[in-house]
Amino acid sequence: MNRYPLWKNLLIGIVLLWGLIYTLPNFYGEVPAVQVSSGKATLKLDASATMARVEESLKAAGIAHDGLFADLTSVRARFRDTDTQLKAKDAIEKAFNPDAADPSYVVALNLLSASPQWLTSIHALPMYLGLDLRGGVHFLLQVDMKGAVTKRLDATAGDLRTLLRDKNVRHAGIGREGAAVVIKFRDTETQARARSVISAANNDLQLVEGQDGADYKLTASLTPLAQKTIQEFAIRQNISTLHNRINELGVAEPVIQQQGLDRIVVQLPGVQDVAKAKDILGRTATLEIRLVDDTPGGLEAALQGNVPPGTELYTERGGNPLLVKKQVVLTGERLTDAQPGFDGQTHEAAVHLTLDSAGARIFKDITRENINKRMAILLIEKGKGEVVTAPVIRSEIGGGRVQISGRMTSEEATDTALLLRAGSLAAPMEIIEERTIGPSLGAENISKGFHSTLWGFVAIAIFMCAYYMLFGLVSVLALASNLLLLVALLSLLQATLTLPGIAAIALTLGMAIDANVLINERIREELRNGSTPQAAIHAGYDRAFDTILDSNVTTLIAGIALLVFGSGPVRGFAVVHCLGILTSMFSAILVSRGLVNLIYGKKRKLEKLAIGQVWKPGI
Repeated sequence: MNRYPLWKNLLIGIVLLWGLIYTLPNFYGEVPAVQVSSGKATLKLDASATMARVEESLKAAGIAHDGLFADLTSVRARFRDTDTQLKAKDAIEKAFNPDAADPSYVVALNLLSASPQWLTSIHALPMYLGLDLRGGVHFLLQVDMKGAVTKRLDATAGDLRTLLRDKNVRHAGIGREGAAVVIKFRDTETQARARSVISAANNDLQLVEGQDGADYKLTASLTPLAQKTIQEFAIRQNISTLHNRINELGVAEPVIQQQGLDRIVVQLPGVQDVAKAKDILGRTATLEIRLVDDTPGGLEAALQGNVPPGTELYTERGGNPLLVKKQVVLTGERLTDAQPGFDGQTHEAAVHLTLDSAGARIFKDITRENINKRMAILLIEKGKGEVVTAPVIRSEIGGGRVQISGRMTSEEATDTALLLRAGSLAAPMEIIEERTIGPSLGAENISKGFHSTLWGFVAIAIFMCAYYMLFGLVSVLALASNLLLLVALLSLLQATLTLPGIAAIALTLGMAIDANVLINERIREELRNGSTPQAAIHAGYDRAFDTILDSNVTTLIAGIALLVFGSGPVRGFAVVHCLGILTSMFSAILVSRGLVNLIYGKKRKLEKLAIGQVWKPGI
């Protein structure tokens, strides 16, 4: 009656062993490390080759390491002390970034768990500690407000070109000059007509008529109110973009807020992958579409140092030089979505872009007017442009669906799509300050949180053993397994533990023991009603299950509500709370009953249970 089949006992044992293994890393400390990751979106890090280069650079510098570790995005070297770590960083930096002005890799200080290699190999890593317990990384970003205005003027030049073409107004050239867009005309009548058309379509521009030699011109500049609006939008858009990018990092409870007129503070609590965080935040990658200059002799002259006016020299992914016009046809502002996929004809990896209505119209016009010409798609990152692909325009492309393909792997397509999907920055940003900050409440909070949970557990254990005797001890063991599984889950998910999280663990202990109290009291009730000990155990667990399930489900609903609608510390509390409910159900029902079955299951003639006083004479 009270025996589990062998498979169920094995299942419980395997789950508890898994919990123990994934809890172990939290008992090891951390050691200094140096991390190497890609510094450019178009540069894919080869783990094996990078590990070999790191080891070679350390060997050449006579620096010993305690292990090399690699994942999909980085390579990390572990060291015994901080002095060796600093020396290693300098040696690796020189080996990987010979040109300090244009670094291809991010080499950063980091911390790694001191867990044995066999634990790390199965992704058994310690939990992160939040800003209030451990500290984190602090970044101060400077937003280029002039860059935001310049970016809008470049887009405005393209919009005006399209507007005048749609209204059949001929012009002699449109281009940005400084902080204004200059439009040239052959006669005053066309100039006046263009002014009327632009004034009716755009209220953010102030127009000034003038003359440039034989040509007449209109100088369009943004009004002061429009410039202020653009700058305010740039801050809001960049903060939103940073939120999206940090979400891709999986950092819990980040702090992102404006400081002053043109700065943004970013605090990442408990983050270990400092290099990856710096890389993601420091990227200012935006998409630009330009036409390739195929003028005969132009590329040859550029290779000899005589770059034709209005063009720039780039290099394609294959290493071939490419002469690209400076005029930007389309920017990432018109991008609404980017997803990795495959080319329907060649089945090569590709990135599928979706443009907004204005971008779709501009792209359709450009492709219609430049059939059989090449169009370069550039990724502008940290002030430097790289050609992602330069396809030939075979036909007019409408509908706002654009595909980037050509010599890229599936991983590169995914990375490029992720970066573009995270949102284009409304203005360039630069990290002007980076530091590791101490915990806001200090190590004292860790000590107090740990001791409060420990003494709460001890108090519960003493009460349960005194009141329910052997069944109380079983309940305490089940409670310990609950705590073990909860910590293992948090470690596996790489969650960030904060003070509210510690509070949720303490609450979970109280709720988990409540289920065992219900079971024990139900068994006592069955004994008082005259049931045999074996029947009382069976009925006690079965009949208490519905009550336990109902109470935990209702509590889980409240926890999910906190998780969905809460933010910051509230969500941190809710995550631990919801996981704790799931682990408490497992430990209170399966683990405790498995232990009771092992103790009493084989005893056919059982006369008494060690469950304390049941308040009935003779039992």
